[in-house]
Amino acid sequence: MTDDSALAALAPLFEEVFGEPVPLTPALTAEDVEGWDSTRMIELIVAVEARFGIKLTTREVDGLSSVGDLAAIIARKAPR
Repeated sequence: MTDDSALAALAPLFEEVFGEPVPLTPALTAEDVEGWDSTRMIELIVAVEARFGIKLTTREVDGLSSVGDLAAIIARKAPR
């Protein structure tokens, strides 16, 4: 999986968590999305782990600064 394909696969998860489509870009941050708080972050991480069959470490989650960072982790960890 590439970073770009991971980013594309995140779109339906963001829509599920936020209740509306979110235009994703690699540079998008929590500050750019209304309602992206700590609770939504947990919901998003749980959805990502379930969808991609991966587990994110606390260090990985703490190191996320953008959607691109999340896509890169998914691309690296998702089963091939």
